[in-house]
Amino acid sequence: MERYISSNGALIWTQARGEAIKGTVLMCSGGPGCCDYMSPVSEMLEDAYRVIRFEQRGCGRSADDGNYDLQTVLQDMEAIRTAYKLDEWIICGHSWGADLAMIYALEHTQRTSAVIFMAGIGELNDRAWIEEYKANKEARGETHPPMDYPPNREVNRRCIQGRDEFNRQPKLYAKLAALQCPVLFLMGEHDIRPRWPVEQLRHLLPNNEFRLLPKAAHYLWLDDYEGVRGALRAFLTIEENEA
Repeated sequence: MERYISSNGALIWTQARGEAIKGTVLMCSGGPGCCDYMSPVSEMLEDAYRVIRFEQRGCGRSADDGNYDLQTVLQDMEAIRTAYKLDEWIICGHSWGADLAMIYALEHTQRTSAVIFMAGIGELNDRAWIEEYKANKEARGETHPPMDYPPNREVNRRCIQGRDEFNRQPKLYAKLAALQCPVLFLMGEHDIRPRWPVEQLRHLLPNNEFRLLPKAAHYLWLDDYEGVRGALRAFLTIEENEA
């Protein structure tokens, strides 16, 4: 079911599918600045969870009013939660969406029952990471899923700036160490993005699981659909006889 949610004067596109037998999952696409492309991942969970997908302001079908800062994205996510009458939910993000999921969990710990962190960058970053990523991209390239709408480069710039500012806060490590909800880190061994920041991040969290898929690159489900599905369902304790 498609639904537009009003948030601070803007309409945010959402789509909800599946049965809320075990709860609700919000899916966050990457980029930042990309439209929703998480339908294949959503389908892995819809027999047990209601899955809500959305597009950030300036992306896809959502309003484009120029308000692309990180706090506005977080407010829009809260508006979605409120509109769907949820006390808490699981946040699942891919790439930039994984970083966004972690930031949301740190800012709204009481509203987050779990985090699924798929192929994110992590809360740590530096010049060596960027140089290695660029070298890998030039040497190996990358396969992308089909996108229904072009990316918004200004959303990309503003959200990356917001993430970097968030990561510089003095109390970040203390917040990470205090985060009690379970976190699944799901990474692809062939991702051109160095994963050492994510492996550092996992050691700061008290309750997490790290899974490395040996067949997968950045868009993990394109290379290993069953591996991703199995990891998600195991983490969320979805029995196959429920399907």
